[in-house]
Amino acid sequence: MEQPNLNYINDLSGDNAEFKQKLIAILKRELPEEIDVYNKEYANVNYLLAAQSVHKLKHKISILGLEKSYYIAEEYENNLKENSTDLKAVFENILESMQEFVSDL
Repeated sequence: MEQPNLNYINDLSGDNAEFKQKLIAILKRELPEEIDVYNKEYANVNYLLAAQSVHKLKHKISILGLEKSYYIAEEYENNLKENSTDLKAVFENILESMQEFVSDL
């Protein structure tokens, strides 16, 4: 399984450490909130709204350099739109690895 990284954030911020820290702070704040919304919508069997949450989370996935995981999330989003939960466990493993990585920053 691929690992989250800061390559994109490093490229984006260049030598601006203050900007880099602001981006990381946004990730640390928004990621848990977006995951909570996804979990709530999924638990309420609101698959269309859960798919919208997955769509938002795809941005965080790409920011953390998870290219393969982005495509998995995209497929999972489409599955949810069709009331299928295929790839749920894989997607939630991605979320878990992202949360662990971000909390350690």
